[in-house]
Amino acid sequence: MGAAWYRYFREGRGIEPRRITLLREAALVHDVGKIGVPDSVLLKDGPLTDDERARIQTHSALGAQMVSDVLTAEQVAWVRGHHERWDGGGYPDGLAGEAIPLAARLMALADVFDALISRRVYKGAMAPEQARAIMAEQRGAHFDPDLLDVFLAGFDDFCAIAQRYPEDAA
Repeated sequence: MGAAWYRYFREGRGIEPRRITLLREAALVHDVGKIGVPDSVLLKDGPLTDDERARIQTHSALGAQMVSDVLTAEQVAWVRGHHERWDGGGYPDGLAGEAIPLAARLMALADVFDALISRRVYKGAMAPEQARAIMAEQRGAHFDPDLLDVFLAGFDDFCAIAQRYPEDAA
């Protein structure tokens, strides 16, 4: 699903085709660091403790370390930064605004939308319209306002992309 998102954003943001390939490669492995988080935490059916949440929050930095020998330094930064927030409240580095690489900001949008509309062991799938409302409330907080505006303007297209690439989450 990620590559289709990036092609869509390329049209609205002037992203070069080669950059789309790099984004796709990084998006495919953006959560690989979850390998280092115990299944008892990842698959927990209920609220996480503070310690469990901290453990999950290590996955982006761990993933960046894991892919550092196979991706470019720029791609590694994208993998590391996909849980940063526009307002600086994300992890692992607390980056804010334009300090967050554009590709990481794109991954954050795709990752959150996918997480909201997909079933997880600890929650059901949310209706896309409800996910849209939640994400719109996070404009300028969690998400880059300009990128979120592109997402909201093309919402039907993003829903179609999500339908073409469904995730069968456990």
